[in-house]
Amino acid sequence: MTKFITLVAKILLTILVLLVVLDWAYTTVYLHSSNRGKVEYVFNSKAQNYDVVILGSSRANNHFVPELFEKKGLKTFNYGMSGAHLFEASLMLKLMAGRNYKIKTVILEADLGLCNEKESDAIAAKFLPYIHHSETIKEHFSKLENFNALYYIPFYRYIDFDALIGFREMYNTATDKPTNILDHLGYHPLGHKPGNMKNDIRALKPIRNKYYEEIKQICKQNHYNLITVMTPMCSNVKGLDYFEKANQIYPEIHNLENVVQGDQYFSSCGHMNDAGARMFTTVVIEKFFGEE
Repeated sequence: MTKFITLVAKILLTILVLLVVLDWAYTTVYLHSSNRGKVEYVFNSKAQNYDVVILGSSRANNHFVPELFEKKGLKTFNYGMSGAHLFEASLMLKLMAGRNYKIKTVILEADLGLCNEKESDAIAAKFLPYIHHSETIKEHFSKLENFNALYYIPFYRYIDFDALIGFREMYNTATDKPTNILDHLGYHPLGHKPGNMKNDIRALKPIRNKYYEEIKQICKQNHYNLITVMTPMCSNVKGLDYFEKANQIYPEIHNLENVVQGDQYFSSCGHMNDAGARMFTTVVIEKFFGEE
């Protein structure tokens, strides 16, 4: 019996050591990369200087064209991430502030994301390789139900989110396999072939969102000018009064939902194509930067 217990103990110890080594190896790879995605691009960066930083979900990533800001003389990068919620937008801004980014203006897309305070698994996972190397990330994740497992069990986060930060992504990162995520100053243009041109957002209910409140506080503390906007949707949407309800909670948010008219400017009901994005970006620049 004693031999059996000793054998089991040795096996468990071997597994633990293996998990620790794998955790260290994967994390080391991510700590030395900055060219595959926006999270690592920020985390592994030093202080940057921007006139305009754009944050939000795909409705930021696909809707703001930094090239047009740059033509105006405004150094700009689009840090919007498809699938992101305000949970991730707040954390990105915290990391930028912690790295002493000098930012004149933050443009935040906060419309449909106002209705929840959940993390986006697909995007939140991108921060997890750095959770032991950043008090900011640790604190931001600390209220999640699975935080203890993610933080204290070696290699668990890489297993739990294998499709996102597991072996394939680690290998691609280690071999510097290129992506297009950072192309076009972070902007991802969509094609003109229309997809789903129907949408129903009647079930969405905007709330007083704690992560939006965090973003406002971060901007205030770091003297970033915050411009929060709601971006266009196609004509065939049920529940467009959502945007009015959002404004009842947050009157300071600029409702630009209807500034681009015509379904020919949309790739899907919630996302403009490149032509629509350029039209929208021009409106934004004229409205907020016209006198600069």
